[in-house]
Amino acid sequence: MKSSDRLRYKIQTATVTEKLIAINVLVFILFFLFRTIAYLFQLPSDFLIEWFVFPKEPMEFLLKPWSIITYSFLHSGIWHILSNMLILYFSGIYFLNYFSPKRLLNYYFLGVIIGALVYMLSYNLFPAFQGTGKSYLMGASAGVMAVLIGIASHIPNMRVRLMLIGSIKFWWIAAFLVVIDIIQIPMGNAGGHLAHLGGAALGYLYTNQLKKGNDIGKWFENIMDYIASLFKPRERKAKMKTVHRTGKTSRSTKSTSGKSNFNKDEKQKRVDAILDKISKSGYESLSKAEKDFLFQAGKED
Repeated sequence: MKSSDRLRYKIQTATVTEKLIAINVLVFILFFLFRTIAYLFQLPSDFLIEWFVFPKEPMEFLLKPWSIITYSFLHSGIWHILSNMLILYFSGIYFLNYFSPKRLLNYYFLGVIIGALVYMLSYNLFPAFQGTGKSYLMGASAGVMAVLIGIASHIPNMRVRLMLIGSIKFWWIAAFLVVIDIIQIPMGNAGGHLAHLGGAALGYLYTNQLKKGNDIGKWFENIMDYIASLFKPRERKAKMKTVHRTGKTSRSTKSTSGKSNFNKDEKQKRVDAILDKISKSGYESLSKAEKDFLFQAGKED
């Protein structure tokens, strides 16, 4: 099988968490590659990053409103992105067992937005930050915390096994990270820790509202669906034909429709079985026939 087909398989079967991680890593590599080239040729490099990080000044934010999202895809170093992506991967596994991929994106991006707003408000309201010069926010931590706290609030007593520690309750992990952010505010990177807490608050509130039957992120999901629909090719409507139907034809049509639904059900069952096999044993465990079937199913859908 061609490497391009294999890559297409991996993209098709990747979870939304894995896609978010891939985008974050790709952006991280591209920006640091740009900084390396700028360093070698003694060129300024910060001017590009400043267009995508989130500022503490409201007027500067109005000049680049996209930064309330783009800042989350930028990271200051290896440890910064590594810690964020590890926590996102860990919490995403549990999250997708209980909620849909779209809802994970709701938590993630609403956490990013609320984290940025908490950062801006804090730097403009608290006396501790008066007189602070230019300050910018970057990193996916607020979105990651929203996902982690969100799922921890949904299954607080589920036990999770961690290396060197053993089995502990999910809410212990969430509470530990929140406390760490609170006590580290005076020690440095106060804006980052405040943004983390904003994302954590969003995750907790979202889950508790869902338990009451309120989806506070539905509006955001609708916006994302509308934007996605703009990039989907529109299908041409088939020309209508007038056909005289007899009772016999009607029965034939019903029979054909029944067969079609049956075939679709069988096909979906086989796709689900293959995806389960990938999640347990990896893509390489599939036979050539299974790979071909999955690829063909993806093209038809």
